[in-house]
Amino acid sequence: MPGGRLTQQERQQIALGLADGLAYAEIARRLDRPTSTVTREVMRNGGPTAYRADLAHRATERRAHRRRQSAPRGQQPPPQTHGRDTEAVREYEEMFTTLLMQQGLPKMMSRVLTCLYTTDAGSLTASELVQRLQVSPASISKAIAFLEAQGLIRRERDERRRERYVVDDDVWYQSMIAAVRSHAQLAAAARQGVSVLGPDTPAAARLENIARFVDFVGESIARAAEQARDILRTNPEPAAAGAGAPGSDRG
Repeated sequence: MPGGRLTQQERQQIALGLADGLAYAEIARRLDRPTSTVTREVMRNGGPTAYRADLAHRATERRAHRRRQSAPRGQQPPPQTHGRDTEAVREYEEMFTTLLMQQGLPKMMSRVLTCLYTTDAGSLTASELVQRLQVSPASISKAIAFLEAQGLIRRERDERRRERYVVDDDVWYQSMIAAVRSHAQLAAAARQGVSVLGPDTPAAARLENIARFVDFVGESIARAAEQARDILRTNPEPAAAGAGAPGSDRG
């Protein structure tokens, strides 16, 4: 499988493949590249609907330039364990951060959350986050406050009484329940509008439909979260050697 960075011509082929509605796996086959390479490239450069080959190429050059500039200062990424490839991990973190941003999280909050997700311990102190992300303590503090308010992380004290920020097995469940509460608030606000605008008006009917829809979605999320909670507390069985993801042999 060829290595090295994508060329500008390869990025143009990716853009053409996306425009033709091709799956990442098919685009990767045509380039003789791993599917993961194409997926990372697209997701960190706007996603499948906004990917532009020229912009992606310039963005990659800027990132490489920034890394060359920062290298002399001695701020190297932490060493990788378990035989991981440092460059592959960095690219994955960029892709995952971009995905979180596309889901609506601000950039710094996305970077912090990605950093916590990809840390084996699942927790870091503020100083560790500052060191890993090369940002100010104030930026970390603001991001932590936001993520905690969203139920995406929690705080705990370690044996040295240092405050650590944690993503654990229950965080996603709590986040889903927080979303259910938000849906309930929206439904209540919509129904308040019904009484204000009059129950027999078109505007009130529209708001009542919104409330019913949001109620149904919220209840469905709550049921699904309860049913799936045990998944977060079990260790997945290791995949058989050589086994791929379902459907990985299809384009």
